[in-house]
Amino acid sequence: MTKDAAPLIESINAITLIVSDMAQAVAFYQALGFEMSYGGPGTRFTSFHVGRGHLNLMAARAGQLAGSYDGWGRFIIYVADVDAMYDRTIAKGLTPEFAPRDANWGERYFHIRDPDGHEVSFARPLEK
Repeated sequence: MTKDAAPLIESINAITLIVSDMAQAVAFYQALGFEMSYGGPGTRFTSFHVGRGHLNLMAARAGQLAGSYDGWGRFIIYVADVDAMYDRTIAKGLTPEFAPRDANWGERYFHIRDPDGHEVSFARPLEK
């Protein structure tokens, strides 16, 4: 690698979300099937395994905003079976924004918002 060449960017290791209620956020992600690797409902920081990466939750400090529709985008998690993941969310009493659908960009997906408004998209590439 030359002095001016940028190193290869390989992957995202973790996404960290600010949450207003750690216990509520942990319960939500556990209901979706995320496996906790550190922390828990009574902590200020919790980490879940997501494939080879992690989803981290950090408790908001006093006066700090958590997620909101106007100030947040979405993150996308690939799953083996989008429809089965949707069925799991319904069985756990959660409310996705819509049923799974095929997108013209080549994925089957649906969205659900966590208790702080962070949008989680579960998706899978469509078979060609």
